Amino acid sequence: MTWIKSIQKAIDYMEEHLLEDISIEQIAKEANASAFHFQRTFTILTDISVGEYLRRRRLTLAAQELANSRSKVIDLAYKYGYDTPESFTKAFRRQHGISPSDARKSTCKLKFYSRLTIQVSLKGADPLNYKVAERKGFDAVGIKREFSCENEENLIGIPKLWNEVNQDGTNEQLMNLNNGEIKGVMGICVAGSNKMMDYWVAAEYDGEPPVGLSKLTIPAAKWVVFEVHGPMPDAMQNAWKQIFSEWFPTSGYEHAGTPDLEVYSNDDPFSSDYYSEIWIPVKA
Repeated sequence: MTWIKSIQKAIDYMEEHLLEDISIEQIAKEANASAFHFQRTFTILTDISVGEYLRRRRLTLAAQELANSRSKVIDLAYKYGYDTPESFTKAFRRQHGISPSDARKSTCKLKFYSRLTIQVSLKGADPLNYKVAERKGFDAVGIKREFSCENEENLIGIPKLWNEVNQDGTNEQLMNLNNGEIKGVMGICVAGSNKMMDYWVAAEYDGEPPVGLSKLTIPAAKWVVFEVHGPMPDAMQNAWKQIFSEWFPTSGYEHAGTPDLEVYSNDDPFSSDYYSEIWIPVKA
């Protein structure tokens, strides 16, 4: 329950400072988490980024104020964090489908996004199959790309990277290089600084990296290894959501803060019985 309380504390902090210029670092601190891991957890649980949640809530309040007051659009633009009335109007129209001036008309429909409340989900109908494994540190070789965690750049860039490695033969090369315990090609998220992250497509490999590939050392950890069954990308996305909404809140474990792994086999990723895994480093 402590984990849920931490996430809720961060959401409450966002709501209490909704009209201020708050950073993801300040928000994550309330959850006792790194900016990277908080953003990732929040997005998995809610299907939206932290930035998008703040935008939706601010524009919801702005619409209510427009409908119930005579405040000027320019004043509301600055109040809700926009540099110009034009940028405010553009964002407002994107969310509500109408202009701020039209929002004053009683016949217009507005979108309302309510304040989030995180709750433990005790569904239990779909079991999570997992094992616990302890491993010393090991090496992986592959390719790395740096992405910004702002404006959902990472969510857009990572699928493009996978398309690239599947088309240029890198994925097949990594499958052939694999000589470690983890069988398959891994997707690895590594937290960076200044709202940046590194994403690796790599395989476990004991030896010097071939030309064109780089080496990443994965630290020793206790791992919880979850089975994932079903076609990509839905099966993987659904598994992450179930892990964070059902398993973590009641497991007694916390995320260790080091990189976690998605492991993909060499079978047809769109098959209904495709097998993959999620490896999460934990601490009790």
